[in-house]
Amino acid sequence: MQRHPARGASLNWSLGTGVAALSLMLLAAAQPAAAQSTFANPPSLPQTAPATGSANVPGLPRAPSAISLATAPAAHAGKERAFDLHIQYTDGALYDPGEQRYQRVHLRSYVGTGVSPGTPYVAPEINVTPGDTVRVTLHNDLPPDPSCSDHSIPVDQPHCNNGTNLHSHGLWVSPTGNSDNVLISLNPGVSFQYEYNIPADHPAGTFWYHPHRHGSTALQVASGMAGALVIHGDRKPTPQVNGDLDTLLVGPDGKAFKDRTVLFQQIQYYCLDDKGQQTWNCKANQTGIIENIDNFGPGSWQQSGRWTSINGVIMPTFTDAQAGTVERWRLIHAGIRETINVEFHKMVDTTAATARPTKDSMGNFIDTVCTGPAVPYQVVAADGLTMGNTLTNTNTVLQPGYRYDVLVVFPQAGNYCVTQKAQTASNTVSRSDTLRSLLGVVTVRGGTPTANPTQTLVNTLVASAQRTMPADVRAQIIADLTAKDGMKLSRFVPHPTITDDEVKGVPEEDMVFYLGPGVPDDPNKQPYTGLTATKFTVANNFEMVQYDGQNWVPKGTAPYNPAQIDRKLVLGTAQQWELRSYSISHPFHIHVNPFQIVAIYNDKGRDVSLPGAVDDDGDTQFAGLKGAWKDTLWVKTNDSAFAPPGFKPNPNPPIHYYRLIVRTRYERYIGEFVLHCHILDHEDQGMMQNVEIGISDGAGGLAHAHH
Repeated sequence: MQRHPARGASLNWSLGTGVAALSLMLLAAAQPAAAQSTFANPPSLPQTAPATGSANVPGLPRAPSAISLATAPAAHAGKERAFDLHIQYTDGALYDPGEQRYQRVHLRSYVGTGVSPGTPYVAPEINVTPGDTVRVTLHNDLPPDPSCSDHSIPVDQPHCNNGTNLHSHGLWVSPTGNSDNVLISLNPGVSFQYEYNIPADHPAGTFWYHPHRHGSTALQVASGMAGALVIHGDRKPTPQVNGDLDTLLVGPDGKAFKDRTVLFQQIQYYCLDDKGQQTWNCKANQTGIIENIDNFGPGSWQQSGRWTSINGVIMPTFTDAQAGTVERWRLIHAGIRETINVEFHKMVDTTAATARPTKDSMGNFIDTVCTGPAVPYQVVAADGLTMGNTLTNTNTVLQPGYRYDVLVVFPQAGNYCVTQKAQTASNTVSRSDTLRSLLGVVTVRGGTPTANPTQTLVNTLVASAQRTMPADVRAQIIADLTAKDGMKLSRFVPHPTITDDEVKGVPEEDMVFYLGPGVPDDPNKQPYTGLTATKFTVANNFEMVQYDGQNWVPKGTAPYNPAQIDRKLVLGTAQQWELRSYSISHPFHIHVNPFQIVAIYNDKGRDVSLPGAVDDDGDTQFAGLKGAWKDTLWVKTNDSAFAPPGFKPNPNPPIHYYRLIVRTRYERYIGEFVLHCHILDHEDQGMMQNVEIGISDGAGGLAHAHH
């Protein structure tokens, strides 16, 4: 294990052929598409005691408590839970509806207990409760990779493909030591035990985990190394303290509503042609790989012809739904390269639930089969955190790293298309218009039809509140659920609103993404001596500086430097931030502490986070987010500092950027962590900063011990 200054060049690993490949072909052929296409929640990673002899493995704890854990998770908080994950190359197959066959792939993945052999490229779901101590022992069984310890390679050049670590995305836990520490590298042959001490007051919700080793994050996540991490809560609200939404989502039988974890992934494998060149055209005798990110970039997802998978399956069938019955769908964007937008449309009655389009027939299939009106559903949580003002949507945009919990009521029996809505270029990672496409099919059988799914949802929740909620808060909860201006969940919001008084007198943090030419090798060096090539950078200053009479860059902008602390923040304070992008849009993510959205001003100065707001280009992805808590947020702009093919640049200095105003509290945890763009190949190439939260020195700075 090592800290990040050890960097190196990417390596291409050769692939073996023979018995293993033949076995894989026979396995894929023996498994019909129908068997592969049924939706199931990811398998729950079983709790295990460390393997015999693990006390002799360097880096793993020898304490008796590490080998005396219960082997079955308890149903309440405050337990120690131990999990094992191994990282290896895995031979498998992904179904390609375009080719109507399985395609062999050889990718890095999590393996071992809890991983389904049929869907190896989605990690098991980790289920825990507030107050738990969660120990995840990560074993890096990948082949040696000299680039992980080659200090001569630029830090922001993708590299160390076989080095890894683990990030618990969205968890409110310590960022240091063996907790959610992404500034360490687990090189091949190394095992390490992460310990997440989840506080007893941690919000219940939908989170996820994935590798975050700078240099190989995008490659590994794009290979399917991502899994859901769900915190389940049983705390009912009281007059003094808010509760967990889980306690409301309970049926008359006392059981929780049907709960579907929907993990979207974009596994962007390629093959090598007879000249050793990368190609998206994988023939039947070839094996797909991901050994570098050369093919990642604007428009590459569409060019690849790959399909968004859900829990490791392409266009699955969601079974066991009933008309008029509430379901909870936990939507997780665990991909890196394409915006996702979820709608539900009833299929024409004459179409079988097993019908699927090819790529070429997709448009005609959607237009002739998925013809029912969009089904309204309720968005109740953003990035795992319950929203006080819920949203009645027919489509919901997920950018990379996003999560939304939605409550769905299908109005009548039949089959429903889960579709991706058409999107305009300014709202997508690909920066190109995208057409409607099919993500899956829901089969709805039985139940009680309803002409008004939203009212049925409200009625169901009111009935649940009457049965389950304490008498001293019941009336308030029911009043919220039946509010005339939309359903509210104010007694289930995990964090109090950050007031003006809390941030008064605290200087604002400014953050701007910049991708393009014009970044000097040393931003502080004067006079300027020459521009570098395109760089992925972050700056703390909105002021623009012109270099060479042509290019404008934010003052002080620079790619990631592992030795530099870019922001020093004081524990126990709250602060307002303003986020901007001066060249193309990027999803902003910060570790440890979530933030609350105050306003999102478009390039005309209009707040598009207000309920029902529609942006000038028709975009509604920000509507209703004012006041919501998140950890990842799309920083939109219509400016570009450079012009890739088909993308017209705007004048510089930028004039069409959006201003995103958020507030956050620095609570409980000190240490170093990062903020970054969640287009993960952007992060790997330098669009990241180090952040430190420390103890006040009493004079507005951070206190440090004497040396």
